[in-house]
Amino acid sequence: MRSALFRSTLLVAAGLSWIVLSSKVSAAAASLRPQGDFDVRRYGASGDGATLDTAAINRAVEAAHAAGGGTVRFPAGNYLSFSIRLRSRITLQLEAGATLIAATPALGFGAYDAAEPNEWDAYQDFGHSHWHNSLIWGENLEDIAIIGPGRIHGKGLTRSGPGPRRPRTAGDMPASMRNIRDRQQLKVDGEPGKDTNFMDGQGNKAIALKNCRGVELREFSVLAGGHFALLATGVDFMNIDQVDIDTNRDGFDIDACRDVKITRCRVNSPSDDAIVLKSSFGLGYARAMERVSISDCAVSGFDLGTLFDGTRQRTQQIAPDRDGVTGRIKIGTESNGGFKNITIRDCTFERCRGLALETVDGGVIEDVVVKNLTMKEVTTAPLFIRLGNRGRGPDNPPVGAVRRISISNVHVRDAEARFASQIVGLVGHPIEDVRLSDITIEYRGGGTADEAKLEPAENERGYPEPSMFGTLPVYGFFIRHVSGLTLERMKVSYTAPEARPAVWLEDAVGVNLTQFDALQMPGAPRLVMREVRGMTLRNFTGLKDVTAGAAEREAR
Repeated sequence: MRSALFRSTLLVAAGLSWIVLSSKVSAAAASLRPQGDFDVRRYGASGDGATLDTAAINRAVEAAHAAGGGTVRFPAGNYLSFSIRLRSRITLQLEAGATLIAATPALGFGAYDAAEPNEWDAYQDFGHSHWHNSLIWGENLEDIAIIGPGRIHGKGLTRSGPGPRRPRTAGDMPASMRNIRDRQQLKVDGEPGKDTNFMDGQGNKAIALKNCRGVELREFSVLAGGHFALLATGVDFMNIDQVDIDTNRDGFDIDACRDVKITRCRVNSPSDDAIVLKSSFGLGYARAMERVSISDCAVSGFDLGTLFDGTRQRTQQIAPDRDGVTGRIKIGTESNGGFKNITIRDCTFERCRGLALETVDGGVIEDVVVKNLTMKEVTTAPLFIRLGNRGRGPDNPPVGAVRRISISNVHVRDAEARFASQIVGLVGHPIEDVRLSDITIEYRGGGTADEAKLEPAENERGYPEPSMFGTLPVYGFFIRHVSGLTLERMKVSYTAPEARPAVWLEDAVGVNLTQFDALQMPGAPRLVMREVRGMTLRNFTGLKDVTAGAAEREAR
C-alpha cells in the first residue's frame, strides 16, 4: 500500500510539475520581443574567418541594448571572436551558413575576458567558478536568446581549467598571428626570450550564463565547446530545444537552476558528461536544482566531430578518468544544493555511460521520475544511484539523502561486464523509496567464480563513478544500504558465460523483488543477501516465493 501510494503521488506530482514547467518556460520565451534587427556586418564585422570580429559584434550588441532590445544577426560567414558580452533583451541569431569561431589567444592578437574572482572557488572545480572567460557570456540578464540554424565552433577554447601553463614561442603560433606588432619578449618560468600564452586570457566555455532569467537556446549547434559547451548557473525559466553538441568535454552543465526544459537535443561528448544537472556552491550559497525536464534527447560517446559528420567513429576507448567513454545524462557530482522534481524521459544512450544519480556534497535528491530510456554499448553501469560523503563545501556539509526515485521502461543491451547497475548508500544513511520497473538489461558477461568472491569496500568519500568499487562480485544489480526498494518486471541476462550472481542485497530493509527474470549458470547462486530484513520475493527465476523474509548472510 505504501509503495503504491508513493508511486501514484510521485507520478502525479511529476505530471503537474511538467504542466507548470511547460507553461512557465513558454511564457518566459514569449517575453522575448526584439525591437530591431542589428546585422553585425553593419557594425564592422567581416565574417571572413581571418579578421577578428570581436569589437564589431559587441558594438552590435550594445546598439541593440541601447534600442531597448533586438536581434543581433550573423549572416552566412565565419566570424572569429573572443568574448561576446550579452545584454538583456538581446537575441543572437546565427543564420544558415553562419559560424561563430572561438579565436585562439596570442600575444598582441587578443584574449578572452579574464576569469572573474570567486571567493567560493575552493568548493567546486575551476570551470564551475567562473563565467566571463567564455566565448559568449552573460550575468544578471533577462530575456535573452541564442538561435540558429548556424553553428558555434569552439576552436580556440581550452577544455581545461585555467589553461595550459607552458610558454609559447612565436614559432608555435599560426602563421596568421606571427609578426604581430608590439610583440614583447618576456621571461616566463625562468626562460628568457619566450612569449607568454596569455595564461589569464584563455577561454574555456562556449556559452556561460549566471543569474539570468528567461533564456531561449534553440536550433543551433556547437562543435568542440571547450570545458563546457554551455554552463548555466542560477538561471531560471530556460528552454533549450533542438541544440546539437559534438564536443571535447561537457555538453550542457545546468547548475543550481530552476524551471528548465531541455528537448530534442543531441549531445556527443566522449570525454565527459553530455547533459548534467549540478548544484554547486559556485554562487556562494547552496541553491537547489528544481523543476527540470529532459526529454526526447540523444546522448553518445562517439569520437569528437563524428556525430556531426555522420561517421560515428569509435577510435577513442576511454575518457580522461580512464573509464570508458562518457557521454551520459547525470545528476551530480557537484551537489551542495540538491535536486528536486526532475523528469527524464524518452531519451537514448549510445556508446556511452548509463544514467547516473549522485549526491556526495550534502544535497538531497528527491522526486525524480525517469522513464522510456534506450541504451546500447554502455561503457560502465547502465544505472548508478549513489549517496556518498565527499563533503566538499563550507563547514563540512552533512551526508545528504536520496529518496523517492522512480525509473521505468528502460531497455539496455551490450552493457559493460565489470560493473553491475548500482544502488548504493552509506552505513546509517540508506537510499530510500526507490522503484525500478519494466527494465531489461543485457550485459556482456564474462565474470569469473573468483570475481564472485570479491568484497567491495565502502569507499565512503570516493569520487562517485560505477568503477569506484572495482570489478563487482555480481553482474546484474549491486544494492547496498537501502530502505524501501521495489524491483518489478525485471530481466537481466548476458551474452558470454557469467559465474557471478544476478543480484547482491546488503543492509537492505523493505525490499520487494517481483517478476524478476535472471539468467544464471548452473551451480552459481542467483541472489546474495547480507543483513536483509522485510524481503518479499515473488516470481524470481529459480527461487521460492518469500514474504517478510530475512537473511543475515545467504546465497540462493
